[in-house]
Amino acid sequence: MTAKFVADVGGTNIRLAKVDGDQLSHIRKYICKDYPSINHVIKLYFEEFPEHSFSAGCLGVACPVTSDHISMTNSSWQFSIKALQEDLGLESLYVINDFTAVAHAVTVLSEEQRVQVGLGQAQKGQNIAVFGPGTGLGVKHLTPSQDGWTALDGEGGHVDFAAVDDIDIQILHFLTQKFGHASAEEVLSGRGIVHIYQALSEYRGSPVHYSEASAITSAAIDGSCELCVATLNQFCKILGSFAGNLALNLGTRGGVYIGGGIASRFTDFIRKSDFRLRFEAKGRFKDYVSEIPTYIITEPDHGLIGAMAYLNQNLKGQP
Repeated sequence: MTAKFVADVGGTNIRLAKVDGDQLSHIRKYICKDYPSINHVIKLYFEEFPEHSFSAGCLGVACPVTSDHISMTNSSWQFSIKALQEDLGLESLYVINDFTAVAHAVTVLSEEQRVQVGLGQAQKGQNIAVFGPGTGLGVKHLTPSQDGWTALDGEGGHVDFAAVDDIDIQILHFLTQKFGHASAEEVLSGRGIVHIYQALSEYRGSPVHYSEASAITSAAIDGSCELCVATLNQFCKILGSFAGNLALNLGTRGGVYIGGGIASRFTDFIRKSDFRLRFEAKGRFKDYVSEIPTYIITEPDHGLIGAMAYLNQNLKGQP
């Protein structure tokens, strides 16, 4: 019996799943450094299903995909797509950027796998924006095509940080003094939370007690540190402004989605913050963006789901 598989390949972990129609099953996680190559891990996974002959797969990898040669950004793994396909005996193998996978996930997510923040109604068949603060800041736009959906490549996380209010200006000043340039990623990421905290501490003349984003976030959520609360509030405001900019860039009437590894950890905090207020604060275009919905992806397996959606779209009509 033939079968398909997908993988979400990061710098630390690789997660694999078997594709059954439009559902995932048998999800497994492996530690990348424990294996000399990606070939070893995938073959180990295949061995769990001796009754199946895997014929196709899709890998979402945390690195650029610009040629046949793949070199993982935060892992020693390197491989040739063509050679890997031949070694695994696959008829089809697709390798896409991990955030391309996240983007395709939003086309198949259910209401239970996302949380809407604010008002707005998604329009079917319209452009979609997806971004995700995590270790860095991933950004993708999706546009409908004859075959389904096409993810538009770009490096949107590295655009200039656009300050909106006085506190943003202080953060901008802090970043330019420290790095000589302030990109969106330097505020909308794990280290970005730390940067905002440090900037506010310097601006207020307050002592620095935390050096990790997780500690700052925890102290903000439980209310034990006022500076941390202010930090996370400002993070949410900047998150909203950036989301609104993406909505304007491509008229994303299909919605703006937030993925990545950070936002889903404090969904309620974001919903109660000024995120949506800043999203809609676009001057004469307030009414334009107010009709566009914003969502936080809460499904932890959205990377695998997106790889599955991409695989199924490209194998449409094939068994």
